[in-house]
Amino acid sequence: MAVLSDEDLPFDAKMLDRLAEVSIRVGLDLQPGQDLIITAPVESLPLVRRLAAEAYRNGAEVVTTMLSDDEVSLARFRHASDESLDRSADWVFEGMARAFDNNTARLAISGANPLLLSGQDPARVARAGKSMSIAAKPAMERITNFTTNWNIVSYPGLEWAKQVFPGKEDDEAVAALAEAIFSISRVDNDDPIAAWAAHQETLTKRQGWLNDQDFQSLHYTAPGTDLTIGLADDHEWKGGSSTSKNGITCTPNIPTEEVFTTPHAQRVEGTVRATKPLVHQGTLIDGIEVRFEGGRIVEARADEGEEVFLRLLDTDEGARRIGEVALVPNSSPISSSGLLFYNTLYDENASCHIALGQCYSKCFRGGIGKDPEAVAKAGGNSSNIHVDWMIGSGELDIDGISKGGDRTPVMRKGEWAYE
Repeated sequence: MAVLSDEDLPFDAKMLDRLAEVSIRVGLDLQPGQDLIITAPVESLPLVRRLAAEAYRNGAEVVTTMLSDDEVSLARFRHASDESLDRSADWVFEGMARAFDNNTARLAISGANPLLLSGQDPARVARAGKSMSIAAKPAMERITNFTTNWNIVSYPGLEWAKQVFPGKEDDEAVAALAEAIFSISRVDNDDPIAAWAAHQETLTKRQGWLNDQDFQSLHYTAPGTDLTIGLADDHEWKGGSSTSKNGITCTPNIPTEEVFTTPHAQRVEGTVRATKPLVHQGTLIDGIEVRFEGGRIVEARADEGEEVFLRLLDTDEGARRIGEVALVPNSSPISSSGLLFYNTLYDENASCHIALGQCYSKCFRGGIGKDPEAVAKAGGNSSNIHVDWMIGSGELDIDGISKGGDRTPVMRKGEWAYE
């Protein structure tokens, strides 16, 4: 695919300058002397170039880019042997893990075709996905444990835009997706840095209220959902910015509307129905319904993409348990847009959600998060995967339950009750 010049972009290229500034200064808070690894689809090079320039202006030492291409990805599934799908380039992730341990920052750009693999054999997709999850674990553990500062932003790729706006011509679709990305990422403000500071104040107040309540569990009720999620012992709610173990306060997701914490992997009971589709490994999974017993999914189905979903649950022992619970108001900017983005970074910030798999060890009080055994003892889950899916809506009610059994409204009809 040809990389467009600024003059050929169907949107205001200056917005990419603002997005790069927000990503480097707010998302990463990149420090002088830090190295940076950027992973991105080839199509997003106009943004990659700006990110590299902004990083160097902020004192980066070495910026390394790793580019992916849809056609190269498809070639594997079209031509590689079944046996080869059981291997992934573990040396890449081992190198990234070593870099993160040495204070290298991590930046990822999403923007590739979200349904790239939808026409491929689900068994082959699942096979490759499992080997990738295993190979990526050294790097993923550093990210979920916040060893270093990291950030993810998006670029309006053509195939992604055509999924979100199927009725528009190519340039119109890209322009519409770009407008949505820039608005939701708060870079269409005159002062995006100040806009993010104000947004962080709101998220800080929400996580502060939840931490003051110190709930033992959350009870969710909605059509198709009657679910109780126990919270990990000594859990702590986070939202927006977080301080990584290298001492740098970063905002990992741009955009972000969530406050989140670690659930207890053994204390989840009941049924829950997804409210938005999940795109995983290039496959659309819609109509997810599951039942938990003792923290583990014991029944699962989906209207579409069920085979891929069931294979995901069998990735490893921790894949049928949850590692994150996140609260998002139904009136969030992403939800209010009325768009389905087919991209977890966006769709998860339109809705309350949970994540299968690995927990965030940073969501604990004291020094628990520094000790994997202490995390496990407190209820934190361990897995090779971390996959978010959406369960919130305008019909969702959530009660917080104290250690003494008292109930406090947390959300009513998808909105914060205490606000």
